[in-house]
Amino acid sequence: MRNPFLIGPAVYLRPLELDDAATILPWFNDPEVTRLLRRCRPITLAEEQEFLQRLRSSETEVGFGVALREADRLIGTAGLRGIDARNRHAEFGISIGEKQHWGKGYGTEATGLVMRYAFQTLNLNRLWLHVYEYNARAIRVYEKLGFRVEGRLRQDTFREGRYWDTLVMGVLREEVERVDY
Repeated sequence: MRNPFLIGPAVYLRPLELDDAATILPWFNDPEVTRLLRRCRPITLAEEQEFLQRLRSSETEVGFGVALREADRLIGTAGLRGIDARNRHAEFGISIGEKQHWGKGYGTEATGLVMRYAFQTLNLNRLWLHVYEYNARAIRVYEKLGFRVEGRLRQDTFREGRYWDTLVMGVLREEVERVDY
């Protein structure tokens, strides 16, 4: 394992390195991946490297590489942004960029690792996220891990020739104490 930080049965989370930009770049330019993300424009290698550099010094963001333990291979990213230490909440985000690993539980495991870190290490009380209404797989994962729909941003995003709602989901620390994440 390369610089493991949080370790699960099948995946581990590690700090993102500048040289990861070359691996990440094709994911964030792939329409199948980006249709699930807020990103909707192409990204260059220099832009991804700049983002990773900013992430290293941020006090309000933490990013992780999601890597398979068995193959020691980066398959996605996850993290927290807008970490608010006073009010003890942050926004969660994840993307499994390697599509052949979709639907295998790696995103669920990585989400659980980030949740445990957020609640037990950072002492946060609430995590929240935005997810498009058509991303049923992600919604099922979030609900399984204790997230609840807190709101709906009607016709918030334009994709594939139409407007879609964005769901706002959140989870409180006290709610996941009863869930195996």
